[in-house]
Amino acid sequence: MANIIKIQNHLAKRERTKEKKRTIETKEVRVYFLIVCEGEKTEPNYFKSFKTNVKSYVYTIDAFGEASNTRDLVKRTIKARDKSSQKYDSVWVVFDKDSFSPNNFNGAIELAENNNIKAGWSNEAFELWYLLHFQYRNTHMSRNEYKSAIEVEVNAKISAQSKSKKAKAFVYKKNSAEMYSILEKYGDQKQAIKNAEKLILTHNCNNFAIHNPCTRIHLLVQELNGDSEELNKQIKLKSE
Repeated sequence: MANIIKIQNHLAKRERTKEKKRTIETKEVRVYFLIVCEGEKTEPNYFKSFKTNVKSYVYTIDAFGEASNTRDLVKRTIKARDKSSQKYDSVWVVFDKDSFSPNNFNGAIELAENNNIKAGWSNEAFELWYLLHFQYRNTHMSRNEYKSAIEVEVNAKISAQSKSKKAKAFVYKKNSAEMYSILEKYGDQKQAIKNAEKLILTHNCNNFAIHNPCTRIHLLVQELNGDSEELNKQIKLKSE
């Protein structure tokens, strides 16, 4: 006959309390992102590729392109947020400096900040964020130069990892839906974040139009990875 082990009442109660606490701590929390991008496909495709289950969070990522200039893009983001029946936990507007005037670019950043919208800007182009997965670059480059540099870096990785001497060469396509997976396979996102943080430290004024090269995309990426202390604190308060 099997031995029956009796647990004292106070010990049993303690175990139930621990189990209840574990259940609460692992409860999934729905988090809503609104990401409005200048580019119609490149940026939305990238952000939509992030995992929707992160730690104890379940993400809903509404990312879309507006094909609009910087200030108008911010205005459209404000309108989309305010008219939505969904209350978003984090709202971002994503745009590049490109050939926009300094007043337009800086004004867009200021307008976003004044309306509680986070600006994920890049100077000069979004492709800078991709390149930072492979190398630190603190000199000015055009959009086309970024594309060429990305191709060189990815193809070097493919060549090093491939057993075939005739591996298919990578050609950067602006609107590709595969860039997240390509960067995940051949690049280093953690290093990209460090490189982006390092670039920010090279600039010491609020004239963001002259911060070239520079990007703030890593801040949005950290949120999507569940690594933003500020957003996590906000979500925790929401779930209590």
